[in-house]
Amino acid sequence: MSKYEFGVSTFILVSPFTDQDVDQFDVAKEMGYDLIEVCIEDPAVVSAEVLKKASERTGLPVSICGAFGPDRDVSHEDPQKRRQGIDYLKLCVDIAQAVGSPHVAGPMYSATGKARLLPPEERRQQRQWAADSLREVADYASERGVTLAIEPLNRFETDLVNTVEQGLELCELIGRDNVGLMLDTFHMNIEEKNIGAAITSAGDKVFHFQVSENDRGTPGSGHVPWSETFDALKTIDYQGSIVVESFLPTVEEIAKAVSLWRPVAPSMDALARDGLTFLRRELP
Repeated sequence: MSKYEFGVSTFILVSPFTDQDVDQFDVAKEMGYDLIEVCIEDPAVVSAEVLKKASERTGLPVSICGAFGPDRDVSHEDPQKRRQGIDYLKLCVDIAQAVGSPHVAGPMYSATGKARLLPPEERRQQRQWAADSLREVADYASERGVTLAIEPLNRFETDLVNTVEQGLELCELIGRDNVGLMLDTFHMNIEEKNIGAAITSAGDKVFHFQVSENDRGTPGSGHVPWSETFDALKTIDYQGSIVVESFLPTVEEIAKAVSLWRPVAPSMDALARDGLTFLRRELP
């Protein structure tokens, strides 16, 4: 049995995930997953109590991640928008604490899809706003035993944190021990010179890990250097979960944000099943 917990993102199963969709816990369990990652896209339609009951019923732990649109932008020039982002993240922290997720994960420093060519001083200011906002969230999370796992995104999805190095710089600027990184092979395949070296450079700051192929498709079906990637995780003695993440191309808002214009697998069900088969084969 692998030392890792393999998880599946609800982005593959249904979007937005609501309390009415907890049957997806059963779907994930039937597929053979160890964990389900729930994205809190709309906090009004998903509750910690319902998630916790589904987790207890199926025996599947829950990982919590966030979704970050323009109204949840903690590096926005408008203080009110930053406050909305902070409040949303605190709500995610509350849910994580209630369901036992060790972290809240995602590109929480900005709005996904916001990519602008800014002068250096304006970029520094944007980064400072992000750090100040996330420091407040980190302190709130620390009191509740929750960590923040910040995800670098590729250049087409954000202008702020694209690489592991930039992610570590933001962590340092925030200055809290419960802040680390979530790394995703799709983004690293675009932005890193060497995926293995990037992972090892982060070391124990890798709090969470997501996998998909270079085209957002099934892990193992493209050209991501998987042996190098998995060797690096072993080198840093990574102890967290590994989650298969892709997106339903039928959800227009998300498809637009991540530039997903065509199917990347025969079906999302096939992607989830084949992705898990690949992980169990490569990381027995």
